[in-house]
Amino acid sequence: MEQSEKSVQELKAELSKHGVFTTTFEEIYNWGRKNSVWPLTFGLACCAIEMIATTMARYDLARFGAEVFRASPRQADLIIVSGTVTKKMAPMVVRLYNQMPEPKYVISMGACAISGGPFRDGYNVLKGIDRYIPVDVHIPGCPPRPEALLDAFMTLQKKISEQQLTGEARPRHLKEDLPSEFTVPKYGEHGLEPPVNEEVWNPLKVLQ
Repeated sequence: MEQSEKSVQELKAELSKHGVFTTTFEEIYNWGRKNSVWPLTFGLACCAIEMIATTMARYDLARFGAEVFRASPRQADLIIVSGTVTKKMAPMVVRLYNQMPEPKYVISMGACAISGGPFRDGYNVLKGIDRYIPVDVHIPGCPPRPEALLDAFMTLQKKISEQQLTGEARPRHLKEDLPSEFTVPKYGEHGLEPPVNEEVWNPLKVLQ
């Protein structure tokens, strides 16, 4: 299989020398999607300042096809969770995610969004947004610099470009048995209920 793929790449390279360019529908489809990601105009805490800086002239996220930040989740396909997610705000984040059309993606930006960060032991802070919605790329740091967000965005683009339209390796949004929306947690007597979304939260188990 690897030899066959190598032969195809060599053939493409040889044809390109003669002005003939070949591709597949899958490559064109993924190329268009990865270069037209529309993030949601949404920020939570100090990491949002770094996200804003990434869109300005010095770093210019528009170079990667993400120039259009949409004010409505109905028109966005990427949510950048930038900052501390409190238990009071978590239901709103999940609701925004549910309102986004497929295919949609999530970047968890900063230590707070990933694990609670320096506020991890606070009773009011969620210890990672991936307890309720699927996260595609995590960015460590407190706060991560704009270069880190650019790297995460390129990582997401690479992930999109490698997605298959058919077969078992196809992405989540092409699998009919997987949900597009997830349960919005409610405020309970001792925190959010349910405490985690078991459809997406799969922590590593420590073997004794």
